[in-house]
Amino acid sequence: MVIIWNLSRTSKRIISLFIDTLFICLAFYFSFWVRLGKFEWLMNVESIYTLVGTIVLTLVFFIRLGLYRAVLRYLTFHALFVIFIGSLLSALALALLSYYLQSFLPRTVPIIYFAFLAILCGGSRLMVRALVFQGDKKGRESVLIYGAGGAGRQLALSLKSSEEYRVVAFVDTDTTLIGMIIQGLSVHHTDNIASLITKSDAKKIFIAVPSASRARRKEIIDSLVHLHMEVLSVPSMEDIVSGKASIDQLGDVPIDDLLGRDPVAAQQVLLEANIKNKVVLVTGAGGSIGSELCRQIIKGDPSAIILFERSEFALYKIENELTQLAAEANKTIRIVPLLGSVQHYNRLTMVMTTFNVNTVYHAAAYKHVPLVEFNVAEGIQNNVFGTYFTAKAAIESKVESFVLISTDKAVRPTNVMGTTKRLAELGLQALAEQEHEKVNGTRFCMVRFGNVLGSSGSVIPLFKKQILKGGPLTVTHPDITRFFMTIPEAAQLVIQAGAMGKGGDVFILDMGDSVKIIDLAKNLIRLSGLDVKCEDNPLGDIEIKFTGLRPGEKLYEELLIGGDVGKTAHERIMTAQEFYLPLNEYVDILEKLDDACKHFDHELIRKILLSTPTGFEPSDGIGDLAWNEKLASSKQKVDKCFDEVAKLAIQNDIKK
Repeated sequence: MVIIWNLSRTSKRIISLFIDTLFICLAFYFSFWVRLGKFEWLMNVESIYTLVGTIVLTLVFFIRLGLYRAVLRYLTFHALFVIFIGSLLSALALALLSYYLQSFLPRTVPIIYFAFLAILCGGSRLMVRALVFQGDKKGRESVLIYGAGGAGRQLALSLKSSEEYRVVAFVDTDTTLIGMIIQGLSVHHTDNIASLITKSDAKKIFIAVPSASRARRKEIIDSLVHLHMEVLSVPSMEDIVSGKASIDQLGDVPIDDLLGRDPVAAQQVLLEANIKNKVVLVTGAGGSIGSELCRQIIKGDPSAIILFERSEFALYKIENELTQLAAEANKTIRIVPLLGSVQHYNRLTMVMTTFNVNTVYHAAAYKHVPLVEFNVAEGIQNNVFGTYFTAKAAIESKVESFVLISTDKAVRPTNVMGTTKRLAELGLQALAEQEHEKVNGTRFCMVRFGNVLGSSGSVIPLFKKQILKGGPLTVTHPDITRFFMTIPEAAQLVIQAGAMGKGGDVFILDMGDSVKIIDLAKNLIRLSGLDVKCEDNPLGDIEIKFTGLRPGEKLYEELLIGGDVGKTAHERIMTAQEFYLPLNEYVDILEKLDDACKHFDHELIRKILLSTPTGFEPSDGIGDLAWNEKLASSKQKVDKCFDEVAKLAIQNDIKK
């Protein structure tokens, strides 16, 4: 059998022709035998000529109809239809040949012949296909499909030709489908999934409900987590419809499905208010948030978008991407890539004035908590002075609207990064008070939210890499929680919040419920088909290790300093009324900070930060690496001096 499978296509077609010739002969003789009960009428010359002519014409019909081009492994209804038509034509040819050759032929024989030929040619091919299919099953992995709807059926059809997977059944919650057979597969209720897995030895579950809401998909995932099966998902309906993905492009369960948070439809008026036909500048345009802001801004049809970025590679990437997006959408938007630092006031002012910027989205910031702890002065220069200089340049250039991307770490900060972001907020609030007095002053506002999924500092990509390596997964603390939001949703809400700003507004994005990081880690392990290794399960696959809180890290994040929260025109955007400083007091703080940073006096920096109304309560001592190295070096020198003095004293005593 294996030898036949390995033959060339031409050899297989010759064998098919030979077998079909045999089937025609069998159908011819047995149709007479069924009708007459004997074969003696078939021994004359006319009958033999009729049979030979029928064989030749039938094979010609089959060839012309394309029967021998069909691959048995992928036999479809079309091939069976071809056999039906070919058999019908063959029966007609038999009747005509017997008439012209004056061969004896009872009237019912062509009908019987047609039935025999169709059964023999069609049935043999179906039998071969079944044998091939059964043989292929041995090397394929058994899987279940969750969802027996249109997407599930399409996925099952696609996987029939897969050499990797074998679908054993559907599972669904729709009671009208339970017990039905779809594409040869039975539909089972989700309540019976555990026993079904045991019986079928299924290794994976494919979720095929692309049109379901995220909340519904989260319910499905939660119901599967305890099974310790690898769970894969078809792309979202949006990606399938847009052509970005096909139904059989299976991937890991999206993390936003684990959160179960459905995005709220954006309000087009708010999306376009500060963008449409305007010149928009984005600082930190190559970063996680900055780049997504740029993608959303392109959709809003600005007249130009200015990409301001200090990283050459990041700027190159986002410029190329936006140029391609604009071309695909047939949009003529001017894209201006500019290298520069937000710490350079003159560069900022020149850029904003030259390009007549209308709207600024300030996303440039150092946001990695431990790194800012280790590089305090640079963090202050970039996050505090960079924001202030950008805001001052916006005022100088008569920019209409300025939106600061802030963070939940600015609320009662325990680290330098959060403190710098709160100081940046205070600066904008102070400038906003000044701009209120002008007729067309710059409108400043800030948008505060938590972690975004997939950002450069996100824990999710780290967990996935650690799972691929076999673990362990590193979690700082068993009780640590965080707010999460997808980058596209955050960017859209930032744009909409900025459009509602009147001046000095602090907008808070509704992040939903906070997520326990340890639960997220466990779910990711289980959805990969693995077990968590712990004391209760020492034979598990992947261990979770607790590394301890990093410098400046908090267990819980908050979004509000006070309790005064107001609603806005958007259900996911809130506004907060918070304390702020007069501009002269804020400038005084900046002058002291600037002097301390220039002299790298970290003790003075810490003292100034503690004196500001940011609520800074450090959880650790000064973490600046260069400062600590300098202190250690100085201590070593002092200790060395003391050692030398002690040695001299001992030597003098000996001499005496």
